[in-house]
Order: sequence, then C-alpha cells, then structure tokens
Amino acid sequence: MSTSKFTNPKERLRTYLENLKKVIKEALENFRGEEKAKDILNLAKTYVEDTEYFYNKEDYVTGLVTAAYAEGLLDALRILGYTDFKWLKRPRIRSVVVAGTFDLLHPGHIKFLEFASQYGKVTVIIARDENVEKFKNKKPILNEKERLSIVSAIKYVHEAILGRKEDIFSILTELKPDIIVLGPDQPIDENELKNYLKTQGIRAEVIRMSNRLASYSTSEIIRRVTSRYCNK
Repeated sequence: MSTSKFTNPKERLRTYLENLKKVIKEALENFRGEEKAKDILNLAKTYVEDTEYFYNKEDYVTGLVTAAYAEGLLDALRILGYTDFKWLKRPRIRSVVVAGTFDLLHPGHIKFLEFASQYGKVTVIIARDENVEKFKNKKPILNEKERLSIVSAIKYVHEAILGRKEDIFSILTELKPDIIVLGPDQPIDENELKNYLKTQGIRAEVIRMSNRLASYSTSEIIRRVTSRYCNK
C-alpha cells in the first residue's frame, strides 16, 4: 500500500531556476529582434530575477508562477524568430528514503521530513508492527496501517510504504535511493549501513540530521498523557 504526491516545490523550483538562468543568458546573447521584442525579453529576465527572489524567500509556489511567466515569454520570442536557445533536459529529481516508526506524530517528525525533502522526493518506509515490538520491546500505539495513512498525508512526503517484516534493509535494493536520511537519534550505525549499500551495489549518500527538535518524542507525549489523565 502506498500513496504518492507531487514533487517537493523547493526541489522543483530549484531545477526550474537553474534552467531559466541558463536560457535567459543564451536568449540575450542570440537576440536578433526589434526593440519591442527586446522589451519582452527584458520582462522575461525580470521574471527570472523574481523567481530567484521568491526561491530565496522560500516562497516556492509564487516562484513557480513567475518561472512559468518567464518560460512562456521566452518560448514566444523563440517561436517568432527573435532569439534562439535550448532548454536543458530536465534533471532527474533525486530519490530520498527515510525510515521510522512515526508513532504519535509530533513536530520533531515533521521537521525531520521537511529536512529530508530538501534533497528530493521523499519515500518513507513505515516500520511494521511486529518489528517495532521486536526492536523497542513494546507495541506501537497506532498500528502500521494507521501510521502509514497519517504519514502519507504529510506534504513533505512523496510516497509512504510499509517496510519488510524480515530483513529491514532489503527493501533498499528495490528502491535504490540516491540519498538516505537518518534522524538525529535514529539507532542505525552509519558505517554498517554504508557497507550494506556497497555490497548491494547501491550508490546512495547517507546523511544524518544533526539537530533534534528539543522536548519532542513519542515517549514524552505518552508521559504527558498518563500524568495528566491517569493519576486522577
């Protein structure tokens, strides 16, 4: 079971902007039209500058709009013969994998997924119930299907899938990610993971998020609930 959504707008705008900056330079160098056409080309250049401004301001949706305006003007000028350029082949969006229990979702989980999404399309592997019980010596509060449904709805997640019950790493041979992102306190030995990837012929970069969002954890949420409602 899985759920897919659109690519992270930050990653999409980043690749769009790189292409536009290259094309606007080429279009200016190859311009051969009249003055009014040059005004339109300068307007397209302004939209490219606006796109970079919105990217730096982290307003990715507005940036995608201004990028589309620039693209439309540039294509019109090329079709009319006022300039010439070639669009770069759209670069492949990198695939990112994260894994975890994601039981009783809290701001720390969201921050982690947001962090991972800056590197590309995020696939989240949800730990199976029996594996959670095996490794944590306790059952999750929410079952695997409930956790899958919740994580799938998060905007930073491209896809959420259930992990394997046996070898928890084996699913990586199927996904073949470009990047694997680990949480700041996720108990996975990075060298062991890198060695496993090497033996499987998977060329994935392993990145660990360094900072944890203080005071947020599933255990802390459970403690708050029990102290507030179970001792009365």
